[in-house]
Order: sequence, then C-alpha cells, then structure tokens
Amino acid sequence: MCGLAVIVSSQRGDVGLGDVIERMTAAIVHRGPDDEGTYVSERVAMGFRRLSILDTSPLGHQPMLSDDEQVVLVFNGEIYNYLELRDELTALGHHFRSTGDTEVLLKAYLEWGNDCVSRFRGMWAFVIYDKREQRLFGSRDRFGMKPLYRYGDRTRTLFGSEIKAIRASGLYQGGTNWRTASRYLLEERLDDTLESFYDGIDQIAPGSSFELTVHGQFRQWRYWSLENAPRFEGNDPTGPLAELLEDAVRLHMRSDVPLGVHLSGGLDSTSILCAAARARKASASNEPLMAFSYIAPEFDESRFISDTIEQTAATLVRLDTEPKRLWDLLEDVLEHQDEPIYSMMPLVSYELMRLAKSNGIKVVLNGQGADETIAGYPSYFGDYWTGGLYSGALYSVWREIGAHASVHGGERGALFLKHLKYAMKSRIARTSPYRALANWRRRRAYRSNAWYTAELAEYLPDEQNAAPSSLHDSLLYSVYRTPLPRILRVEDRNSMAHSIEARLPFLDHRLAEFCFGLAPEWLLRGPWNKFVLREAMRGRIPESVRTRADKMGFPVPATSWLSGPLYEPVLDLLTSRTARERGIYKVDSILRDVANHRRGGAVFQGPLFDIAQFEVWSAL
Repeated sequence: MCGLAVIVSSQRGDVGLGDVIERMTAAIVHRGPDDEGTYVSERVAMGFRRLSILDTSPLGHQPMLSDDEQVVLVFNGEIYNYLELRDELTALGHHFRSTGDTEVLLKAYLEWGNDCVSRFRGMWAFVIYDKREQRLFGSRDRFGMKPLYRYGDRTRTLFGSEIKAIRASGLYQGGTNWRTASRYLLEERLDDTLESFYDGIDQIAPGSSFELTVHGQFRQWRYWSLENAPRFEGNDPTGPLAELLEDAVRLHMRSDVPLGVHLSGGLDSTSILCAAARARKASASNEPLMAFSYIAPEFDESRFISDTIEQTAATLVRLDTEPKRLWDLLEDVLEHQDEPIYSMMPLVSYELMRLAKSNGIKVVLNGQGADETIAGYPSYFGDYWTGGLYSGALYSVWREIGAHASVHGGERGALFLKHLKYAMKSRIARTSPYRALANWRRRRAYRSNAWYTAELAEYLPDEQNAAPSSLHDSLLYSVYRTPLPRILRVEDRNSMAHSIEARLPFLDHRLAEFCFGLAPEWLLRGPWNKFVLREAMRGRIPESVRTRADKMGFPVPATSWLSGPLYEPVLDLLTSRTARERGIYKVDSILRDVANHRRGGAVFQGPLFDIAQFEVWSAL
C-alpha cells in the first residue's frame, strides 16, 4: 500500500516538473513512510511513497524501470496472485530480481500489454509510462479499493492517490465543487459520482483503464463489470462459496509484515477471522492472530465477539473511547479524507486503525463489500419483494414477507400492498417524462428546504438514474453508486492515515462474480439476509453469530451524543460567523430543530452532523 503522483506535460522540456512532483509526493508521505522515489523526464514526472508489505528490501523500490529503462511503473496496491503470475511469466522467459508483486505487474504489462489487468486478483491503482509508445497506461482495480484522481489544465495532466497531492502541486486553482456539495448537504449523497468536492478533480472510474499520450489525448474504458456475471448452474452454491472465501482470505493473508483483523459481532468479519485462523493452522504458522474491536455500551456485541475469540484463539484488543475524544479527531480525519464522511462511524474506524498501528500491525483484513455483494442491508428485502412482484410471483412474495415479518415485525398485508404499489410505480418511473417531472419536483422541494437557502438547490444536478426495481439492480447500484464507493474511500484514507494496508477479502472479484450469479432466493430468504453465506459458514463460525438476525457493524449512538456531550461543540459551529456568512443556511430554523432534537423530539443527527463537518472541512 503506497501513494503515487504523476504529472504529464504536452510541452517538451517543461521546467519545474521535478519540483512539482516533489511537492505532490511530500503531501502523501503518510501513505508510504518506508521509502520514496522520483522519476523525471522532459514531459513526464512520477513520484512514489512506499509502504513495504511484500519484499521489504530495496529491490521493491519505485518508480520501477524495466530492464531496458523504456517502461516506468508507479503502483499502489497488492496483486494477491502475484506468485502464480510470476511462475507463468517465468515460463514465458521473464527473469525477476525482486520477490514482490511490483515487478510482476511490470513484467505482466511487458508481456500482455493493456490486457494484463484482466489477470490480476487484487486492488490497485497504477500508472505506467511507456517511452517506446510515448504514452501513459493506467488502471484502477475492479471495485475502486485503491484511489486515483485526475486533474488537467491547458498543458498538463496530474494524477494522485489523494486529492491533497494535486492540491499541493501548486498548479491547482479550483475551489469547492458545489454540484457535489449541494447533493451532499441536501440529499446526504457522497462518492456516488466520479466528481470530487473540488472542482475539476475527478476520479478514474473503478474497473477502468486509461491511456494518455504525451500530447494530451486521453481515453478511458471499462475492462470489467458485474452486470453480466455468469449464472450459477449448480444445485447448492454453499460449498463453492465457502471454498472461494477460504481461498480469498488465504491470498489476502500473503504478507511479509504483521497482520490483524477488525472484528465486530457480525457475520462478515467473523467469517474472515475464522477463515484466517484456519489458514494459519494449515500453514503451521506460530504468528499471533490479533483482532481489534469497538463495543459501544449502547450496542453491546461482546457475547458474539467472545464466541469468535474462543473459537479462533485470537488475541482481542478492544478500543476504549468516548464521544469528545472522537469529536476532537474530526479535523484530522477530514484532513486525511480530503472530503466529508458519511457518519460518525468512520471516526471509530480511524481509531481502530490507530490501535492496530500501536500494536505493530501493518496489514488489516476487513469485511467491507459483503453487504453490497451478498445482500446484507435491510433495505434489500424490499427490493427483493418488489422484483418478485414485478415478475408476477405474487404467492412467493406473500410467503417471503410473512416469514420476514414473523422475525422482524410488521404486518404482512400492509407490506405486501406497499411493495405491490411500488412495483407498479417502478414501470412508470423508468420513463424519461417521469424522470424529468421528478427532477422538477425535487428541485422545487429543495428551494423551500427548511435548513438551506434556495440558492443551494440551483447547483443540484438532475438525477439521471431510475431507482432500482429488483434486488440485482439494487446490488449493482450499491456497488457502483452508493454506498460501497464512499465506504471504500473511508477505508483507504483511514488505514493510510496510520500507514496501514487494509485488505477486503469479500471484494475478491471471483467471489463477487459468484455471488452476483446466484438466484435472489440464495441471497435473501424469509427473515435472513446473506442466506448463502450463512449456510456456507455452518460449522465454520460460531452458531450464535451465524444465526443473528440483526445487524450492527461498528455503531455509535450519534443521536444521544449530539444531544448530550457533543451538543455545545456542534452549536458553536452552527452559530459561528463563518457559517452565517456562507449564505446557504437558514441558521435560525436549524437552531430551533437542534433544540427540539436535544429535547427528545424529531431526530436530526444525520443532517446535523453533515453541516457540522462541512464547516470543519471548509476551513481546512
């Protein structure tokens, strides 16, 4: 896990490229404190900060040049199947000096060109300068676990692992992107487009590759998508799923440095820790397996965590913190994130990474991605039922709703009618006239928003995508739009803030493709989310966790915190001169609602935290 910076100029002999790349690279030193390097030519400069995970020797130094020095690589991430690819490339006549994955990536490009990315299992963002063809070739992993941002002016194009690298270049002259900011403040949307909070700085799309000539011609294309994942043709997918997960965890554990796991009391992280324990036992490794957990008193998951620790014999390290401590971290977290975050939960994640670092850990396995690929969120039940009703399976949906209501509550008839109406409405909602009318109504409603002035709504772009009308569509939306992109951004920046590499076994693309190829009843059944994973983990994880019907993660009691210990700090931000002069808030209306929130009336913890952190972010 590392950080990269690249600048390309269409002007030959552009002076100062070396100074620019030094500034960009220095801004991301936290991503790679172990080593640094630069490469500068007449039109291209590349900088790198290294966090040594595989082959910690100097042979893994970057930028890495080919033997003939005609191809230069900077690479952030991990290629988990690098040993298998190395054997394949060796058989094809390639020779290796190092033992890590960087040289494997470089030789893979020399052998297979742009198509090399289809052979990788891992997470990556890389840029290759091919002097033979006078072009750059780059790519971002299938899900976008590793970031890559791009900014261009009239003569130069800049790439960076983080926005701060581009801002530190001295060449960026932009400001707040109010299209993105308005969607965040009015609709609580984050990271669901490629635009950032900074005007002109955009992301390279996940699952995409690009090329840029030294003369400035840029093109980007998608090399992978989940939309056409092959259908599972067998009778029982639980065995194959278990094998895929075990293999994914085994590969994600390849490391030359200490490794740990973030553990909640939920299905995903428990499955990873138990698989990691089995992998350690199979390899006869004596290295300790450490698990890091946060348990809020209001959401006690200690029983489930204790059952997992007992089964795996892992060493549990608990995070102890309190609201004021987390609030005091907000400025640091936002500085590392470059953009606002989606809730207070990332503050806990930030602290868990710090705790892992203090215990000598450099690699952390985490459970992100399972919810979006194996249907973990409660809202997916409605999508599942709507899809069934849309296809005419009325009796099946009636039965499924009844089984769900018997565990989670609700009245079967009312739920059935609600989703029947939604299924009928969804047909109309996919037409262009309906979407145009919906956008007009949406903007009109925001012009009279109780908290924001009408001017903010004018920045709001039209919504181009119809709401998902089936479980499959909803999962695709979750992976490509929200919430997965925002979760991955938070995970990367929080881990890199502490020079830790975060790895996500559930986003092994073979595992994700397999899950997307399953019939929906294998993902949701009766009251159970992630049904296929629950069945696959039978006998592999504690039964208390496998049969949990509720879902938490690492929750924080934001409602009580914002009406109690954090009330005064938030109030100070809302009543500041800067907030009033920003001209987008109806401050008096907000303060009335905040007072009502504190008295136990309507709950506003989400929008309240959004404004507070937007003010902190704006001052950075």
